[in-house]
Amino acid sequence: MNRKRSAAAAGHAWSIYSETLQADAPGMTERVRAVPRMVKSVLRGEYKGMSYKTLGMLALGLVYIVSPLDVVPEILLPVVGLADDTAVALWLATVLVRGAGDYVQWERGGRPRVVVGDVVG
Repeated sequence: MNRKRSAAAAGHAWSIYSETLQADAPGMTERVRAVPRMVKSVLRGEYKGMSYKTLGMLALGLVYIVSPLDVVPEILLPVVGLADDTAVALWLATVLVRGAGDYVQWERGGRPRVVVGDVVG
């Protein structure tokens, strides 16, 4: 991963974290606690703020981080090998923190059943 992409990923992660510090936004602890509820709500089809595709990508990212198989193995290229794992971990954390914040806001709003853009029949 090149320096510009690393800096962009770190900057994006910092902006997501700073969002948790705003007065009206859910805090980091509240977001972390909301992740299991969010996953269950997505799987049940109750929460439309996250797609099955995104949930699947998150699961694949987690498997990639914990699996011993890598695109760039740490044994061959230690720095690059760790950088790709770090990039996936940053992406995973960013999507989870942002998604959980949206989910908590959705919960606070009374869990509306209709999402703007859905077809109501």
